[in-house]
Amino acid sequence: MAEPVAVIAVCGHEAAYGRALDGVVDAGVSIVPSGRELFRSIAAHGRRGAETVVVPMTLGRDPELVADTARTLRAVPAGERGTTVLAEPFGTAQHLVAWLRAAAGKVPETSALLVTAPSGDPFEDAELYRIAALVRRYGRRGLVEVAFTGGDPDPAEGIRRCRLLGAERVTLLPAAFALPDVTEAESVPVDRAGPLVPASALRRVLGERVADARRRWREHGDDGVAAGLTAADNHGHSHTHPPGEGHDHGHGLAHTHPPGEGHDHGHGHHLHDPGHRHEDGPGPLHTHHHPSAPGADRVIRSIA
Repeated sequence: MAEPVAVIAVCGHEAAYGRALDGVVDAGVSIVPSGRELFRSIAAHGRRGAETVVVPMTLGRDPELVADTARTLRAVPAGERGTTVLAEPFGTAQHLVAWLRAAAGKVPETSALLVTAPSGDPFEDAELYRIAALVRRYGRRGLVEVAFTGGDPDPAEGIRRCRLLGAERVTLLPAAFALPDVTEAESVPVDRAGPLVPASALRRVLGERVADARRRWREHGDDGVAAGLTAADNHGHSHTHPPGEGHDHGHGLAHTHPPGEGHDHGHGHHLHDPGHRHEDGPGPLHTHHHPSAPGADRVIRSIA
């Protein structure tokens, strides 16, 4: 019989700071936003002596949530933290591309796709455009647009753009845990796909992240904090170089790459060409090493 473990799902804007997970995750999972509530939850579990796993609930666009979670966990005094480990994030940008492609495959080809998500910082929003471009390039969809809840363009404007581009029907495809809401009058028929990750799949993936984190701790003594602290190091200005110029930099800024050859810098995974079809999500991911556990290979699996 498996030993009991406390699970904390820490949420940012992709999960409406936890509201999108209410009634979705298993009973007993603590759903908290990052910051003070996360700090209090870790400390409360630690004082009870519970083994605790914290899972950052990002789909891949919010590496800062991972880094914030790691900083918060490190700030909890050791006497109150107990055995608390940081799991890999729920998803990566590579997972998000695969989940969106799978969802898009269920939408009639005559419908335009409007990929929607809560607005984040400028780099998160730019990342969604890149992801949507990959969904379009490696799918059978002629028109794929992007819109942001609380941002520009908003879903209503996104629908209008689709209509102006000739769409006779639009399907809202969420790139977040929360479903988009359109309050303005819609000028074309609009369907709403989602949720992107069904509840049963979400619970399975969450359980897998927890199991992997516990295994890493038992086998390598790696609490995941060192890797988490660096999750957002390259989340910022990207730049390209003129032909012939090298990449001798000490500032750690991310470089842009052609679609299909890029790197998902959020947590150290490489983005493979999404053109390969997989029945259950993205293809195999590279293993990677962490400073706190030299030689300990870890893999994020996807079973959605």
